[in-house]
Amino acid sequence: MANLFSNFIGIKSPNPFWLASAPPTDKEINVCRAFEAGWGGVVWKTLGQDPAVVNVNGPRYSTLMSQDRRVIGLNNIELITDRSLQTNLDEIRRVKRNWPDRALVVSLMVPVDEQAWKTILTKVEDVGADGIECNFGCPHGMSERGMGAAVGQVPEYIQQIAEWCKKYSKLPTIVKLTPNITDVRFPARAAKAGGADAVSLINTINSVMGVDLERMTMTPNTDGWGSHGGYCGPAVKPIALNMTAEIARDPLTAGLPISGIGGITTWRDAAEFIALGCGNVQVCTAAMVYGFKIVQDMCDGLSNFMDQHGYTSIEDFRGKAVPTVKDWKLLNLNHIEKAVINQDSCIKCGRCHVVCEDTSHQAIFATKNGQRHFEVNEAECVGCNLCVSICPVPETLTMRALKPGEVDVRTGKSVSGEYANWTTHPNNPLAA
Repeated sequence: MANLFSNFIGIKSPNPFWLASAPPTDKEINVCRAFEAGWGGVVWKTLGQDPAVVNVNGPRYSTLMSQDRRVIGLNNIELITDRSLQTNLDEIRRVKRNWPDRALVVSLMVPVDEQAWKTILTKVEDVGADGIECNFGCPHGMSERGMGAAVGQVPEYIQQIAEWCKKYSKLPTIVKLTPNITDVRFPARAAKAGGADAVSLINTINSVMGVDLERMTMTPNTDGWGSHGGYCGPAVKPIALNMTAEIARDPLTAGLPISGIGGITTWRDAAEFIALGCGNVQVCTAAMVYGFKIVQDMCDGLSNFMDQHGYTSIEDFRGKAVPTVKDWKLLNLNHIEKAVINQDSCIKCGRCHVVCEDTSHQAIFATKNGQRHFEVNEAECVGCNLCVSICPVPETLTMRALKPGEVDVRTGKSVSGEYANWTTHPNNPLAA
């Protein structure tokens, strides 16, 4: 049987599913309800200095919906906790005392000032938290005050604060990275250089959700005025996976533990982050949209997946997919695939024909004896996979890899068995 137990940088929890620092982790009552539902840990909503910040008393959230009314993206303009520091600290102490087997990490954000960090670190350590997470990712409100993403975009600040955290606290330090940057590897390297025990990513992405064309105001807005916010939810998952993979395969951050964040809604999402090197995952939007009990499906699904593949712990498959992520120049240009249509399950909708026709390939032709019928013209097929991606019937359109020695009718050339190993192929720029 699979064991979901997690030991992330010395912080233990019964499963790898943590609630991310966000509205669901802002209060004792919420965190206790989350633990009752089965969450392995939480990152307490970001604490700052007193006096507490003031949030807008109007629309804070806005959603991007799919055609079937599912939330695929969520934007927020909420700031860090708007409750006093002492109130939060008192609640953290009680929660940790009552739930000793769960991970309780505290997110922190104060100015780039050594004394400010020393003061808040001492207070958090005193209430029994398991670790700290430096919030260097918030893209709105706090960044305008020289915190959040304003710090996360400057590697020198990241390294300096990480050093202060290790100097003034014995707690494990996680650095939460902003995606609003050109190359996420540089802040990750700075976190490691500063002694951080791990990084977490991604925080939310700068976004404007829409415009009310009748009133000519952005949405959402407060009293007619709006501001950019942080974007999260299932739509950001591909961006998060890419940034995770870049850090996991960077020689200069090799071995740096990663907590994965970004659009995780199902056990499969979590497994993908783990396969790309994450030691655990953090969830926000899914818990806000579907409620805390969604963690039960996540745990059951991940456990079943691990049982089916013979994994007894998440360490058995953590990072197994990382070696498959390469620079483009290392891709095997000798590998050839062609689309194949299963005529038995094809519903003759024609979507494959339309997208192929209008994407400049003209590799799927239509009609046969006056009947709707679609077939692949291998002489024109470039193996792009677009038809497979849009087909509404699973497994009806698939890709077939040509075998060594088989002739590609598109080019008239044989797929050479001699160069089945791309490392020796003359087209490989790195071939000896």
